[in-house]
Amino acid sequence: MVAERLEESNGTNKIKSYFLMVIALLLFIFAIDLLTVSMGNLNSSVANGILLATENPFVGLFIGILMTALIQSSSTVTSTVVAVVAAGNLELSQAVPIVLGANIGTTLTSTLVSLSYIMKKKRFARALSAGVLHDFFNMVTVFVLLPMELTFGFLSNLATQTAHLFADESYEGPYVYSKTFTRPLTDWLTTVVDIPFLTLIIAIFLIFGAIKLLTSSVFKAFIFDSFNQISNLVFKFPYRGFFYGTLFTAAVQSSTVTTSLVIPLVANKKVSLAKSFPFIIGANIGTTITAAIAAVYKTEEAIALALVHFFINLFGALVIMPIPAVRNIPVKLAEKFGKKASKTRFIGFAYILLVFFIIPFLLIYFSN
Repeated sequence: MVAERLEESNGTNKIKSYFLMVIALLLFIFAIDLLTVSMGNLNSSVANGILLATENPFVGLFIGILMTALIQSSSTVTSTVVAVVAAGNLELSQAVPIVLGANIGTTLTSTLVSLSYIMKKKRFARALSAGVLHDFFNMVTVFVLLPMELTFGFLSNLATQTAHLFADESYEGPYVYSKTFTRPLTDWLTTVVDIPFLTLIIAIFLIFGAIKLLTSSVFKAFIFDSFNQISNLVFKFPYRGFFYGTLFTAAVQSSTVTTSLVIPLVANKKVSLAKSFPFIIGANIGTTITAAIAAVYKTEEAIALALVHFFINLFGALVIMPIPAVRNIPVKLAEKFGKKASKTRFIGFAYILLVFFIIPFLLIYFSN
């Protein structure tokens, strides 16, 4: 009798979690839509002031890192950059380093999640290894692609050529909004508030709330009672993990959510660090669906920037995934870092402050 009641209670809780997950997804999509509309309504000086756009690509890179680290959402930063490019206030060549920086900045969240295990030495070592693994992978990708972009215009040229296939050549004007299913509510709110900067702030807070709600509801719905099943289904084979990482992140439109959920799995030895890595690589591909919001605009440069975001993560995956020996390099580095930081725990905090805040801020400050 008790077992039946317990099972019924678990079923009710799961249904509640599914419902909250759907609400969170809808809220997230609405918030992104509201943000892009708000950015489009801002005048050029305000938009450029928010992004602190510069012709120095290295400063652009660190602006991307710092902005994403501060608001903990590469989706927000990427969508904002797309909106400004679509409005003609930022050149594609200036935007590419910012997106590259956002790719590094977005890894802060999973690293912060790992700090919750700081009082448990062995779990902290595993959790931090999983957190910085995402950092290391994105850093290596940027270190390879940024010189290629600066020397040959590799990403911007490839994206521009590909964008010809999607751009609407008959369209004349800066950009237009597509009629997404959340647009009526977005239009109503922007009309009522009638202050673009305020609606922008509202959108950012809604994104934060949606990500937090997604994290808790997805964890309860899919992971809390099903560690073993998930491990066998998702993480057993590298390419299966890659596929599920891409699919799941595309569904929730946030690599922040999916990579943060991997941390407790690794920390509690439910999944090994090596097996979680393909899932994280897949999450990097899946998160580019948010930049695909640029497809609602008709400008070629906005579409090209969405493609830049996709190509960054695609090339990173193509370099790392095929060869197991290469794939294991970031894993070994992350394991060593986690063990070192668990012995001297100040290292974890120093790493976060230096990489995501102090170094970017100082470089931006002195460059200006």
